[in-house]
Amino acid sequence: MGFFSGLVTAPLAPVKGVMWLAETLTEQAEAQLYDPGRIAAEMQQVADESAAGEITEEEAAEREEELIRRLNEGRARGYQPGG
Repeated sequence: MGFFSGLVTAPLAPVKGVMWLAETLTEQAEAQLYDPGRIAAEMQQVADESAAGEITEEEAAEREEELIRRLNEGRARGYQPGG
């Protein structure tokens, strides 16, 4: 039975491989997007740019709100520092 099912499902192997790759890439992208360490670094960058006058206070506030949203969403999804 294993040999027969292997022959029948063999044409699906490339599709399964592509799906696995897409899932893996999505997981990695989300891990980076919601990484608390990365978000903290981006917050510091916003603060530095604001202090240097490179961005307005309104732009800084908007970016900080987005970073806080990402941090909260990451926590809701279970992303932890270093993990």
